[in-house]
Amino acid sequence: MEQIKLIECPRDAWQGLPDLIPTEYKTEYLRELVLAGFKHIDAVSFVSPKHVKQMADSEDVMAKLRASLPVGENAPEIIGIVVNEKGLERALATPGVTTIGYPYSISAYFRRANANMTRAESRALVERLSKETKAANRGLVIYISMAFGNPYDEPWGPEIVSETLEWLKDIKIRTVSLADTVGTAEPALVGDLYRQVKDHVAGIELGVHLHSRPEQAEEKILAAYEAGCRRFDSALTGLGGCPFAGDNLVGNIATEDVLAALRKAGADPGIDPAKLAKVLAMTNEIRSKYAHAPLVN
Repeated sequence: MEQIKLIECPRDAWQGLPDLIPTEYKTEYLRELVLAGFKHIDAVSFVSPKHVKQMADSEDVMAKLRASLPVGENAPEIIGIVVNEKGLERALATPGVTTIGYPYSISAYFRRANANMTRAESRALVERLSKETKAANRGLVIYISMAFGNPYDEPWGPEIVSETLEWLKDIKIRTVSLADTVGTAEPALVGDLYRQVKDHVAGIELGVHLHSRPEQAEEKILAAYEAGCRRFDSALTGLGGCPFAGDNLVGNIATEDVLAALRKAGADPGIDPAKLAKVLAMTNEIRSKYAHAPLVN
């Protein structure tokens, strides 16, 4: 079977929840993900607690988690999201965060809502991220927010995504994920856009971070896979999504759906379903206690 890189995203699942998950529970959850076989985890973010209270304890979570993580070749990739220079400084000062993630928006409206930056300011920050992560021997992933269009009546098209990818390649970014931030893209668009832009990124690992209504999740994953994508972000049970996107019905694609879709396509996501039982039970506990959302079987 062809190998797939699957990035589990509890940070994205948790960030908009109404009630705070205890630090100890977050730590245990992340530990169980590693034990279940997840090697790439979008675990924490370093943002203002005024805007995202759920992530105020990211340093504490990493301090508790780090001692129990495998080391060497078996060490998992732990991604920490930043949206400004202060966040970058915090992330680089936090042991155990191996990769920095940054959402670069091609939507001016969403960029203001999410990070309060102009295009020039955001690009300057990405260039600093590229230099400082390399100097600190950390990885870097750039998410192109609104890559598949947006509802804000702004200019958008594959040429804008392609230009962004060319710029990222020029400044030595080597990992990029195309984000359907508001989950409005039809499956055909997901596949078509990926095909149109992938030739612009020789040397870049190009993935997708898709949000979706549950009934379209499998189609979107298969559309991206058939277009050539081999890197997928998802969250167990489909919990969460972007708290700034404005639609509670559209959230993360469920990891279980990703696993099923890719196996149907003959690919190997590298996760043993039998090992998921405990962490799925914990996810449902989070849904019940902290998200006030229905349980997922």
